[in-house]
Amino acid sequence: MAISRQSSNDASGQSPGLTIRPATTRDLPAIFEIERLAFDHPWSFDSFVRELSLAFSLTLAAFTGPQARPMLSGYLCRWLVADECHILNVAVHPRHRRQGIAERLMTEAIAEAAVKKAAVATLEVRRTNLAARGLYRKFKFEERRLRKNYYGPGEDAIVMELKF
Repeated sequence: MAISRQSSNDASGQSPGLTIRPATTRDLPAIFEIERLAFDHPWSFDSFVRELSLAFSLTLAAFTGPQARPMLSGYLCRWLVADECHILNVAVHPRHRRQGIAERLMTEAIAEAAVKKAAVATLEVRRTNLAARGLYRKFKFEERRLRKNYYGPGEDAIVMELKF
């Protein structure tokens, strides 16, 4: 996959100098740090190593700042199996939230899925994560069903779906 797009859009509130490309093993320490800051029950470092080894998995890394010293500011991990894109994980470093980074990562993943003729994109989101649910609705994801206790006792997930 040859994603490496840059944006200098700052009038819309998006982060200037945003570059998105497939993650490499060199990116994993920064991805893991964002994961630990973003989630109460983060994936293990080995989980990210595994994702990079799977042919159907792609982890996108978003970088902000000057080209000479870019900072990994967010990531998205997705699977593309048969005609389904499943978004496993999206996170942005707390210092870089509300700058359009998650939206750009989602745009890239959805565009790739459409080009590769996926019929549907799915994801799970915490029922209480209203900001993420709002972001996914921007992309026309619809709430389809509830997975009780998916994230642990009392932590339900909503399965959301986007049909292409």
